Amino acid sequence: MPSLVALVPARAGSERVPGKNVRPLAGHPLLAYAIAAAKQSGVADRVVCSTDSEEIAEIVRWYGADVPFLRPATYATATSPDIEWVADTLERLQERYDLFALVRPTSPFRGPEALRRARDRLLEVPEASSIRAVEVARQHPGKMWVVEGETMRPLLDQSHLAVPWHDSQYQALPTVYVQTSALEIAWTRVVAEGSLGGQVRVPFIAQGDEGFSIDYAEDWARAEELVAGGAALPRIDVAPWRR
Repeated sequence: MPSLVALVPARAGSERVPGKNVRPLAGHPLLAYAIAAAKQSGVADRVVCSTDSEEIAEIVRWYGADVPFLRPATYATATSPDIEWVADTLERLQERYDLFALVRPTSPFRGPEALRRARDRLLEVPEASSIRAVEVARQHPGKMWVVEGETMRPLLDQSHLAVPWHDSQYQALPTVYVQTSALEIAWTRVVAEGSLGGQVRVPFIAQGDEGFSIDYAEDWARAEELVAGGAALPRIDVAPWRR
């Protein structure tokens, strides 16, 4: 079986939901569920957290993941692309791995079983370079516009259509998927080629609440509602972190 390192990104800065990576949900910081899912999945040979904060690193180690080094500040800004810190992390690790998984704290209901399904599905497609979580887009790009001065134009060219998508019922439009942050697994070789996921990507369709992501303040309230309603979080085997 190919070797795999699970990477949990947890930089200190978060503009839309301040401190979200360490904010408690059901008694544990958000990143604890990403670590638990990766460790319990059985697909990861090692779980490594990438953070620019020693305080976060201390919490990460409490929950059983490694922080072999801190992320350079230049790779920890709000606009830093993932390829920068992923490439830096893979290069600085002493071990070499065949695969890497991005297990983001923002998807707390993604459990270990989802990681197993995704890894297995990726291996079923020999030509694939990666697998990424997607879901059906609720806002169709065929109904999106670009404002230019006093007028606007469709985001997508629809001049070839008898009835443009922006004048059609949603049910008549082709199904379009949007990526989520629930998970991504890729062969490490694509990073050496300068890409995070390569050219041939397999879709991973999340089930239930697996694809739910905390990206905005209102998403946190929804996450708490899901927990109160019995939504399953990955099992945490240690006592809650206390400063």
